[in-house]
Amino acid sequence: MNRVILIKYGELTTKKGNRNFFIKVLYENIKNKLQDYQVNIKKDISRMYIEFEDKDLKIILSKINEVFGIHKYHVAYKVSSDQETIKESVLDAIKNISFDTFKVNTKRSDKRFEINSMDFNNVIGGLILKNVNNVKVDVHNPDLLVNIEILPEFTYIYTNSYAGLGGYPVGTQPKSILMLSGGIDSPVAGYLMLKRGVKLDCIYFEAIPHTSLEARDKVLSLAKKLSKYCNKIDVHIIPFTEIQESIYKNCNPDYTITIMRRMMYRITERLAKRKKALVISNGESIGQVASQTLHSMSVINEVTNMPVIRPVACLDKLEIIDIARKIDTYETSILPFEDCCTVFVPKHPVINPTLEECLINEEKFDFEEQINTVMKNIKTITIREKDKNNYQDLL
Repeated sequence: MNRVILIKYGELTTKKGNRNFFIKVLYENIKNKLQDYQVNIKKDISRMYIEFEDKDLKIILSKINEVFGIHKYHVAYKVSSDQETIKESVLDAIKNISFDTFKVNTKRSDKRFEINSMDFNNVIGGLILKNVNNVKVDVHNPDLLVNIEILPEFTYIYTNSYAGLGGYPVGTQPKSILMLSGGIDSPVAGYLMLKRGVKLDCIYFEAIPHTSLEARDKVLSLAKKLSKYCNKIDVHIIPFTEIQESIYKNCNPDYTITIMRRMMYRITERLAKRKKALVISNGESIGQVASQTLHSMSVINEVTNMPVIRPVACLDKLEIIDIARKIDTYETSILPFEDCCTVFVPKHPVINPTLEECLINEEKFDFEEQINTVMKNIKTITIREKDKNNYQDLL
């Protein structure tokens, strides 16, 4: 019997008039993900089918687990739609499975098939009871669920079910600029943005020599871990040293983080417009640090009219860490290399800043000229899943 991977769309089916667009993007994402393997991918309005070589099954399943937009998938037997073939194939499909109870679930999409679904459940159930010793039917909580989908051309038989990542295919939404630091939160925020189909560019602020090349490598490694969900990510490296030094020389020490974040938002908005991104995203979580109180967020956000999406805003640290472990960014994020947001943390950062005090501090240095210089000296690295980590060679 031939086997195929049967993909079910889930949330994509709610798109009605736009469904074909979402399915097309998912198809292209899967095709790109599996380009190194001998596969044949077919799609229709409710399913996608991947024919594969048996030797590649394990690696193909691992790749499918990195594609957003898939609700569930199954490894199914593909057989002709006649009764005897289906019966023989069911027995063959379950012969190496150990179970005490089972249930048969038939979906008869081809109404020309001579037996209706309920009656065919009974036919196959009786066949299993006759040929497998010491088993019984349990329609509520079976050890084994035998699924039979009867279509005009073929019938699909499967006993397994795997959860996909869900969400929307990456590329069904426009681009966001993700403020990617070396911490735990921002890579998780990036993952959640990708899950909603949003394309990502990343922006990273560095202040050499106050931050290290190891800190940069850490961020690029995090971007690479995210790239497996979207093929590639452009990381824009911002030379932030002059601005950061001006802030610490001229501004009220308690306000340095607030002013720094306002500068970062200004630069990120300019980059977003340059790269035709519609929103900014970051890993801010309400109340986690001084710059993430609601007062701070409000004052910092004042410098931009661009929407700012904070996917982890309402998650606590343990919830964020759980996701970071799941997507394999946690161990990289906790490497001891400081970024701009941690290298000059004041002893008493303000938690309830005022806009008036921010404006007074920002008048003490010519940040507009410095931002103009920064925008001329941005370096960009394109990160791909297949890359080796010799990123310094690209700068």
